[in-house]
Amino acid sequence: MTGKETSALVDKGSVPKIVAINEKGCTLPNLEGQPSKSERGKALRQVIAAFIANLGTINTGLIFGFSAVVIPQLQAPDTLIPVDESQSSWVASLSAIGTPIGCLLSGYMMDNFGRKKALLLTEIPLIIGWIIISCATSVEMIYAGRVLTGFGSGMVGAPARVYTSEVTQPHLRGMLCALASTGISLGVLFQYTLGAFTTWKILSAISACVPVLAFILMLFVPETPNYLVTKNKPDEALKSLAKLRGSTYNLEREVHQLQTFAQKSNQKKKLSPKETIQALLHPSCLKPFGILTLYFMMYQFSGVNTITFYAVEIFRDSGTTMDKYTCTILLGVVRFVFTIIAAILLRRCGRRPLTFISGIGCGFTMIGLGTYLYFKKTWEIAEPPIPPTATWFPVACIFVFTITCTLGFLVVPWVMIGELYPMKVRGIVGGFTTCMAHTFVFIVVKTYPFLTHLLERHGAFILYGCISFVGTVFFYLCLPETKGKTLQEIEDYFSGRIKSLQKSKQLEAERQFMNNNSKPQLLTVDKNKLLP
Repeated sequence: MTGKETSALVDKGSVPKIVAINEKGCTLPNLEGQPSKSERGKALRQVIAAFIANLGTINTGLIFGFSAVVIPQLQAPDTLIPVDESQSSWVASLSAIGTPIGCLLSGYMMDNFGRKKALLLTEIPLIIGWIIISCATSVEMIYAGRVLTGFGSGMVGAPARVYTSEVTQPHLRGMLCALASTGISLGVLFQYTLGAFTTWKILSAISACVPVLAFILMLFVPETPNYLVTKNKPDEALKSLAKLRGSTYNLEREVHQLQTFAQKSNQKKKLSPKETIQALLHPSCLKPFGILTLYFMMYQFSGVNTITFYAVEIFRDSGTTMDKYTCTILLGVVRFVFTIIAAILLRRCGRRPLTFISGIGCGFTMIGLGTYLYFKKTWEIAEPPIPPTATWFPVACIFVFTITCTLGFLVVPWVMIGELYPMKVRGIVGGFTTCMAHTFVFIVVKTYPFLTHLLERHGAFILYGCISFVGTVFFYLCLPETKGKTLQEIEDYFSGRIKSLQKSKQLEAERQFMNNNSKPQLLTVDKNKLLP
C-alpha cells in the first residue's frame, strides 16, 4: 500500500473532522444519525405505499359529510323513508357510537395480526355498511349501516398512520403521515359536492367503491419492516425494505438498526398481559399519551367539528347574504386545499410552529365570531331593530378559522400518533388515542346545543376561543418537536435515554459542513509523512 492511497476530508475550522474514504476515493456513508440525500431510499415507492394505506381514511370524511347530505333528503316531502327530528339526530350521531369501539379493536389487530392485515380487515365493515345504506328500505337499515361505517372508520385511523410512519423515512414521514388528514378533508368535500347532484342511495353506492379499491390495492403492498423485525423475521423485513426503498439502498444497515433497537427495547418476544400493562404504564408511553390526549381535547374544544357539523346553521345565523349551501361547499374546498398545504409545511416547518398558528388563529377567529354574534343580537332586540352591518365579517372569521385550524390542529396530532409511541405497544396505545379523539368529537358536537342554551351562541364561540389560547400555552410548554427525528430517537427521548430531541450546535455545524456544496479541502498523506 502506498501513502497516496490514504486521504482524509477535513473541515477548515480548528478541529478537523475525519471522514472515511474507500479505495475509489468516495466518502463512505455515515452509519450514525440521519442518512444523507445520497443514502435515501426511493421516495416514490414510499409515497405509493403511504397513499394506498391512507385510502381508507377517505371514508372518515365520507361519514362526516354524509349526514349533512342525507338528512335534508330524508326530511323532504317526497322521500321514500320519512324521518322525524329525533330519527334525524340518530342518523347523524350513530356513526360516533361505533367509532371508539373500532379504535380500541384496531390496536389489538395491529399488534397481533400486523399493520397490513389490520388495514385489510378495516375495509370489510365499511363495505358492508355502505351497501346496507344504499339498499335501505327503512330507517333502521340506515342506522345499522351508520354504525358499521363508524366502526370501520374507527378501525382504520390508527393502522393507516402507524403503517405510514413505519414504512417512510424521517424526511418524508411528516408529509406522508398527513395524508390521513388530507383523505378526511377530501371525503367531506366529496360528499358536500356530489350530494348536491345525486340522491343519498346513489351516493352510498359510490362511497362503497372507496373501501373496495383500498382493499384491493392493499393486497400489493408489503408489511412494515418494523413489525416484521419485532416478530423475529429479518429476512422478510429485508424483502419489505427492498420493495419500499429500492435495491440500491443499504437495506442490511436499516434492518440491523431495527434489530439493534428492537433488542435494546426488548421488543422481539411476545408480551404477556402483565408485560403489556407495564409497557402501557411506562413513562415512554404515558407521557406521549397524556400529551396527545390533551392535544385532542384542546383542539376539539376549539370548535373545529362544531363548525363542520353545524356549518349550514352557523352560516344561516351569521346574517350573511351569501347562500349558506354555497358557503358550506366553499368551506369544504378550503379545508381540503389547506390540508394539502399543511402536509407540505409539516416537512419544512415542523409540528410546533404549525400548532401555534392553529392555536392563536382559532382563538382570535372564534372570539371575533362570538363578538360579532353578540352585537348582532343587540341589533335585533333594539327598538327599532338595527339592520346587521359588515355581514362579511362572520363568514371571514369562519373561513380564517378553518384555514388556521387545518394548518395544525387537523394534521399534527394525527401524524404524531404514529411517531410518539414505543414500538412494542404502538398499536394498542395508538388505538386508545384515536378512541379518545373520536370521543372528544362526540362530546363537542353533542354539547354545542347545550352550550348555546347555557351561554347563548356568542358565548359558546368565545369559550372555544379562550380554550384555544389556553391550549397554545400548553403546546408551548409540553409539545416536543419531532421533525426529522427517527422513531428510535423519539422513543429514547420519552424513555429518558436522551435528555432532548434538539441537536447540539456542534452536531448541527457538522451537518451543515457535510451538506455544503463547496468542495472541501483535500489532504493527501504521503508515505512516511505526518499529518500537518
